[in-house]
Amino acid sequence: MAKRPVTFDSEALRSFVTGIELGSFVLAADRLGRSTSAVSAQLKKLEQQAGTELVQKSGRHLILTGRGEVMLSYARRILSLNDEASAVLLASALSGSLNLGMQEDFGETLLPAILGTFTRAHPQVQVSASITRNQQLLDGIRHNEFDLAVCWQADETPLFPSSRSLGRIPLRWIGPESFDLKHYQETGEPVPLLVFEAPCLMRNAATTALDNAGIAWRIAFTSRSLSGIWAAMSAGLGVTVRTDFGMPSTVRILQELPAPGEVGISLHQSLTPPGEAAVSLRESIVGFFTQQH
Repeated sequence: MAKRPVTFDSEALRSFVTGIELGSFVLAADRLGRSTSAVSAQLKKLEQQAGTELVQKSGRHLILTGRGEVMLSYARRILSLNDEASAVLLASALSGSLNLGMQEDFGETLLPAILGTFTRAHPQVQVSASITRNQQLLDGIRHNEFDLAVCWQADETPLFPSSRSLGRIPLRWIGPESFDLKHYQETGEPVPLLVFEAPCLMRNAATTALDNAGIAWRIAFTSRSLSGIWAAMSAGLGVTVRTDFGMPSTVRILQELPAPGEVGISLHQSLTPPGEAAVSLRESIVGFFTQQH
């Protein structure tokens, strides 16, 4: 009689994949809303099912074994099919409307990658998306104008009981191809900055980094939109601090300027109880950022 194939536990697979992608099963536990011991138990269960060790410790880091690399590839495919089946089968059960707010930086990534897939899977849900600045997004959450909002966050302190961290990413100096720091060092001219109107997390990060390095600066252009910043940069008016999200191909990351630090990404939820559609979209957003890191 043929040996029965092993049916791998999907939750154990999800803990395994999330832990590897985040580089820590402690972070994976936080992301998945489980205790660290529960995630560790799931990893052990998966290793028992696989009949082999999947990860090893190397100092403070986790590294995959040879069999672990094979399992990671299959685990991602299994979870992708699982999540796709879940979305399709639940499509008929979800209806209503929801409002999503996001920073302009995420427009080119979140809109097609998440909302496109979500609306195809849930055609009965009417989704409205708004792109605006952090303060307007947070005000919208406070006044229940948004069901969900993806925002920048300066520190790791939750702003609302339902806030969820989506990770922290490095800030970058970005400028035109022609930018030459030596010119400003030799002439003493202040570095021209392209910034949003205050208050702005990245404006503060830019000026603080230059002040700490003793580099003179001036505000050369102020905009209410990210597209205005990119247009001014294409015209060679100055440099700015942003993330890699939405960076045009016509500009470059400037390694010669002092590192401006990092910024958190948070997912905020309306203070009113979320409907099933909002819960489904929230999990899609969390999954997207898990894959990004």
